[in-house]
Amino acid sequence: MRIIAFHNLKGGVGKTAAAVNIAYLASSSGIPTLLWDLDPQGAASWYLGEDPDITGEKASRLLKGKTPVGRLIHPTRYPKLDLIPAHPSFRNLDVKLAEQENSSTLKSWLAPLSEDYGLVILDCPPSLSHLAEQVLSCADQVYVPTIPTWLSINSWQQLRQFAKDKKIRVAKFHPFLSMVDRRKTLHRTILEQGDERLKERLKGYIPYASDVEKMGEARKPVPVLMPRSAASHAYRLMWQEIRRITRL
Repeated sequence: MRIIAFHNLKGGVGKTAAAVNIAYLASSSGIPTLLWDLDPQGAASWYLGEDPDITGEKASRLLKGKTPVGRLIHPTRYPKLDLIPAHPSFRNLDVKLAEQENSSTLKSWLAPLSEDYGLVILDCPPSLSHLAEQVLSCADQVYVPTIPTWLSINSWQQLRQFAKDKKIRVAKFHPFLSMVDRRKTLHRTILEQGDERLKERLKGYIPYASDVEKMGEARKPVPVLMPRSAASHAYRLMWQEIRRITRL
């Protein structure tokens, strides 16, 4: 079983959209896939047509070992794609993890799932926290959506430095350009000429497109909603690159 994470300390950069679309494409490729919506806002759950779980098991029971993580899993409408929906109690997950002496709590929760899944995708809240540290530590690869602007690139560098400070292997971090608007000069320049601070970035990029925004209204991944669109093509290319890097 491989574990990948989509993370950025900034919100609004296309992180959750990427996590959902890659999860759908992975499951469509025949890989049993689990997406864990760790963000209390529940955007990933919403995109997959699931409402946040406000009545299910709480994070406190999970942390105390009273509930196995498997009991949080819900099937989705898509074959081979399951979901751990967002839960309001996840907002306390960071505080609870800070109280734990075990720095590999998240990894130990996920370990038993290897019999059922080939891929686990973690969609993380935008922060640098104890939860972020555990996510970044246990993931085999981390994919970081980065808008081609100086502020967004600076956020990528902050995340990379955070990993270094926590002695997390930085070679597994892969930024990728997201919400690229070729009408903007800076976006075109960074896309076409590159940037030394993004030398580890994926070759593929995700365009700024209304098709991605429509995910929220339709509550479907882009390849389902608009299978022949430029955005759908971009996600498919990115999935092939992620699959190669993650060795799936």
